[in-house]
Amino acid sequence: MIRLENLSKNYNSLRALNNVTLEVPQGELFAYLGPNGAGKTTTIRILTGLTNKTSGNAWVGGYNIETEAVLAKRQCGSVPQLLNLDEELTISQNLDIHCRLYNIPRKRARDRVSWLLDYVGLADRHNSPIKNLSGGMKRRTIIARALAHEPKALFLDEPTVGLDPEIRRRIWGLIKKIQQDGTTVFLTTHYIEEAEFLADRVAFLSEGVLVALDSPKNLIKNIGQHAVDVVGRDGIETHYFGSGEEAKHYMSTQDSQLTMRRANLEDAFLRLTGKQITC
Repeated sequence: MIRLENLSKNYNSLRALNNVTLEVPQGELFAYLGPNGAGKTTTIRILTGLTNKTSGNAWVGGYNIETEAVLAKRQCGSVPQLLNLDEELTISQNLDIHCRLYNIPRKRARDRVSWLLDYVGLADRHNSPIKNLSGGMKRRTIIARALAHEPKALFLDEPTVGLDPEIRRRIWGLIKKIQQDGTTVFLTTHYIEEAEFLADRVAFLSEGVLVALDSPKNLIKNIGQHAVDVVGRDGIETHYFGSGEEAKHYMSTQDSQLTMRRANLEDAFLRLTGKQITC
């Protein structure tokens, strides 16, 4: 569904993306992780037609983003980091405008908007102005808008940023439902547990370079499933072990302040790049 081949992007002397190659099959929920400035949003902007690439190629739904730009864009639904809804209009009106932009016939558009509002749990708020909604409701509205023209690929750029844990979990459930209904989901996030819970596969991006690509389970398994944090003068040093018994044995030989826990995706990223995902 989504294919990148040696995709690169330069901003003057800055290399934001450096020969990224990957494929996302239809129906997969794919997480694209890295610290701020790694190139995640740049990748989404290129794939959705908002930014021109410098070199390489990319396809969405089998259509080349450069030579078949209009057809490629029609395959995409996009949820940006910053909310760009019209605050003075209602939920229904925001979705209706999107349908008009995609030339969806009036009756079909009405039926689609009604179905989407029920799908995201906002049918009872269809006449509410956007300015009166909570942050979670706005996020669900913008996801519904992105789905209005029935895209085959949904791009979510930090879809739960700034939301409290309860609302984030509700959005997670909506994202999984969208995937289960057959839409390919391309997700960027700084919440490591979000990617670990949602994604079938994860890509790690660092300074525009793809450094790892695998399932969350395999990425964690490759570094060791158990972590021991050692508190020292220079901060926390983490050691990884394949089994709990190995971790406990190590702890028994140390005099420092120690904490044993399950390894996670952030551990895998740190081990591969030496950088934090969240920053």
